[in-house]
Amino acid sequence: MMIVFDNPVLHVVDYPAQDAVEVIDKRVNKGVFMRAEAAQRFRSELHDLVVTDPDIEAFDDFLDDYQTLFSQPAIYH
Repeated sequence: MMIVFDNPVLHVVDYPAQDAVEVIDKRVNKGVFMRAEAAQRFRSELHDLVVTDPDIEAFDDFLDDYQTLFSQPAIYH
């Protein structure tokens, strides 16, 4: 388990041994756990976004494409 990204909008934890990522949308305090092809696609699209030095609005737009997947409430301990 590795935290691979964290900003005011998005938190991403990578689970390489499981070929999975956990993504938390901080705007709505909900998350999703993606595996296999979905996780690979998310990693690739996040990488492509980050290399452009995006602003917060770009992250908002990026997450809007995934919004229907965010169904699990984010609970902080």
